[in-house]
This record gives sequence, structure tokens and C-alpha cells, in this order.
Amino acid sequence: MARKKASGQNFNIMVVGQGGRLQYEALLFAASLRAKSPGFSGRLIVAEPQPGPRWMKDPRIAAPVRDALEELGAEIVPFENRHFGEVYPYGNKIEGLAALPAGEPFVFFDSDTLILDELTALPIDFNRPAASMRREGTWPEEELYWPGYTVVWKSLYDKFGLEFESTLDLSQPDEYWQRYLYFNAGWFFGADPAAFGKRFTDWAVEVRDNRPEELAVQSLDPWLDQVVLPLVIHSFGGGRPGPDLAGLDGDVTCHYRMFPLLYARESDKVVQVLEEVTAPNKIKKVLKGYEPIKRMVYQGRGQKVRALFDQNDLPRPEKKIRNKIKAEGFWMR
Repeated sequence: MARKKASGQNFNIMVVGQGGRLQYEALLFAASLRAKSPGFSGRLIVAEPQPGPRWMKDPRIAAPVRDALEELGAEIVPFENRHFGEVYPYGNKIEGLAALPAGEPFVFFDSDTLILDELTALPIDFNRPAASMRREGTWPEEELYWPGYTVVWKSLYDKFGLEFESTLDLSQPDEYWQRYLYFNAGWFFGADPAAFGKRFTDWAVEVRDNRPEELAVQSLDPWLDQVVLPLVIHSFGGGRPGPDLAGLDGDVTCHYRMFPLLYARESDKVVQVLEEVTAPNKIKKVLKGYEPIKRMVYQGRGQKVRALFDQNDLPRPEKKIRNKIKAEGFWMR
């Protein structure tokens, strides 16, 4: 089959950066983007939350990391937390969309992502938004007296006046979690971050503050972003990404989440890219300020974690991988 052509249009990339873990992950993201996607000509925007009543400490990026990001061509753009903040930091990916230029196509990535290959080769249709399918059935949770997947999900679509039936994957059994539109919010894209971000914010606040009664026994922390994201994507005419975008969950990007998990389960290519882009002295002296990178990458503990597992026969679920790493004393975040 002939490969579809890439979209050919410029787009911007957003990651969140703030003091602590995320600033180092954002720097690593930027380094991998520049090394592995030289064709990317859009803006790399690091959305930075600002001090205010929703943060106990100053959340801004430290000076050495800021300098290193800017040297890699990243633009650090401030935004204000009006609805979320320290109590729900995942809300940064929602409110941070306000840092992007309106009307210009965008891709959001979680900062704990590595770019492995040329992003611009992907045939992204920004008028049909989508998000990551590298997810597990984390929400809703099956409870003793709950009404079931269909009733829970349909209550959310009904709340915002959305059609529900076309979101179902009819190849999956009724009342099985994969039948319903559910994403990992590790990446998503759209045509206009202003419109997308406003709807995402408004609906997330509404679900948080006035949830349908069908959600009474369900936890929304930390799942609020992943509960609302399918609704927003569907409302803009989007849905599940097709096979042409599989690289965003595979050969082109990797949402590694934590460095011990990266070494335990990701491909040789991911490990190779990580160790390649962290090698230059300029970036090394900054990244060594983050203990997990220092220990895992520069002091070789990651390779010891990797030796604990057969990457072609990994334990399931993920908790078993974590427990084995912890038992060997290598768990860090």
C-alpha cells in the first residue's frame, strides 16, 4: 500500500515545563526533537505556569535549564493557572494551551516523551484531532454498584449535547473498556489551540464541579484530563488515530513516563536515542542536576534495570515491572 503523504503544513509543539522534574524532561524532549526531527520548522513552546495563589512555591523553570532550553531554540511562554495548579498539576496541559498562538495547528506532548524520528513525515490531519492510544483501562473503574461503562460514558456525552453512538468501537464487546473512546493524554493534536484549550478547560471544570450522577462513585483524580479529552476530540470531529499515526506511539515518539520503566520495557532504539542525546557536555552538566537522569543514564543504573527483564516477554500488568525494579533497589522518579 502506498504511504500517505505528510501533511506538509507547519505546526507548533507544546510541552509543559516547570521547576523540578518537568523542566529536565522538557530539556530532554527539546534535545531529542532537535537531534531526530531536523525537518520540524515550527515553534517549540514550553508552557510555563506562573507564581500565584494556586501554587505554594514558585513553579517557574530554574535559570540553568531555562538557558539550555533557549539554546535549543525552545520558547518559554508563561501562562496563568485560573482553575487548576498544584492540587491538579495535570491541568497544566489543559490551561497551558493558552500559551500557543491561536489558529495555528499544534501537537501537545507530555514532557516525559522522547522524539525518535522525523515528526514531519507523519500524515497528521489537524482538522481531525486525535490522541494517544497507548493506554490501559484505567477509567472508569468497575465498582460494586456502578451502572456500567455505557451508562457512565453516555452521561458525559449527554451532558455536553454530543452524539455518542459513533464513538463506539463495535469490534469490541459491549461493556468492555476498549469499546469506548478513551485516550492516554500523553499526546494530542488539533487545528486551533485557542478553541481546543477553551473547550477543554470549560468542560474539565464543569465535570470536576458538576459531575453527572452516574459518575458518583468514580474518582476523577488523576483521570480528569483523560475523561474529558475524548469529549473534546469528538466535538471537533476527531476520533481514534489511524494506522498512519501509529508512529506517535511507537517508532517516532516514546512516552516513557519514568526512567526505570524506560530502561525496563522500551526498545533498544529508545535507549539508544536517550543515551545519544544526553551525551553532549553542554546538556549533560544541566541534566545531571536531576537525580534519576544522573543515576540511570550517566551512572549506568539504567542498564542494570534493563538486564533484569526480557523486553520481548515483559511481566503484566505494569505493576509487576515496578515491583521488581523496587525490589532490586533501582526505583526512582
